[in-house]
Amino acid sequence: IAILVNTLMWGQYLKDPSFRHSFFHCGLISFLYTSIYWLCFRKIFLFFRTKMGNQSDTFKRIVISTTTVIFFYFVLNGTLDHFLEEKILEYTNGMEPNKVAMQIGSVTIIFLILAIYEIVYLYSLLQRSNVEKAQLEQQNIQSQLEGLKNQVNPHFLFNSLNTLAHVIPENPERGVSFVQKLSKVYRYILEIREKKLIPLSEELEFLYSYVYLMKERFGENFCVSINIPKENMNDLIIPLSLQILFENAIKHNIVSTKKPLNIEMFVEKDSKLIVRNNLQKKKQVASGTKTGLENIKNRYHFFSDEEVDVVVTQDSFIVVLPLLKNAELIPVR
Repeated sequence: IAILVNTLMWGQYLKDPSFRHSFFHCGLISFLYTSIYWLCFRKIFLFFRTKMGNQSDTFKRIVISTTTVIFFYFVLNGTLDHFLEEKILEYTNGMEPNKVAMQIGSVTIIFLILAIYEIVYLYSLLQRSNVEKAQLEQQNIQSQLEGLKNQVNPHFLFNSLNTLAHVIPENPERGVSFVQKLSKVYRYILEIREKKLIPLSEELEFLYSYVYLMKERFGENFCVSINIPKENMNDLIIPLSLQILFENAIKHNIVSTKKPLNIEMFVEKDSKLIVRNNLQKKKQVASGTKTGLENIKNRYHFFSDEEVDVVVTQDSFIVVLPLLKNAELIPVR
């Protein structure tokens, strides 16, 4: 760039043999100008990248950083000219550079530096986005497999069939309803395989079927209270997240006549979905992957800066899930 700008500024004098030696010295000065511009402008671009690094802020970042760079260009250019102008005139025997070419060359440096850093940065964002999308797909698949595995494992099937065997002789209509709910649970897991987020209303419809099966199994020992306002029904949630939380509550806590398991679900004013169960840990818990809650946290991370909070008190286990709005979603980072 320094050679190019030097040629634009002084190329008109190259036919003069006496100037060729001066052209070399002017090239060194041009290199000094170019290096200072580059290092200073680079700092400015990297500063605004840390402040506005999201892909959605690209246009805003470019406008602000370019405006700032142009301002500092005039400051730097005036400062350098003040110290080096006499030296340049000494080398060139008073010959004046092409002022238009000088300004064009300087602006070229600005936009070339900007283009190089933005292209590299946007390419790195694209690569990171592709990696994280692949990770998200893996998380979704893992969640679906976990959900499906929870429903098809021998314990779940044995308990469901055992419950069905008791229900059918007593009340065939309840038996039919039980089979329908069981079918609905499996169908939902298969249908959401392509979905990253899902309306809360759809997740609740599935959860009611799951709760129905658990109620048939545990009776009055399993108590569920769900209180969700209508205005939150279209909010978005991670698929299978509620079922995983209910499954964990049943898996890790005693469910008996003396110690019924109570699960509450409600929405706080700041669009936080609270899932709370009373804490009555089993002495021995069936082995598992222990990835359910981490899976939920990781999948939320791709769509929102809001965290999934877990609060454990002496008598309660609480999970706080953010309810997402379309306008609040951040792009995959």
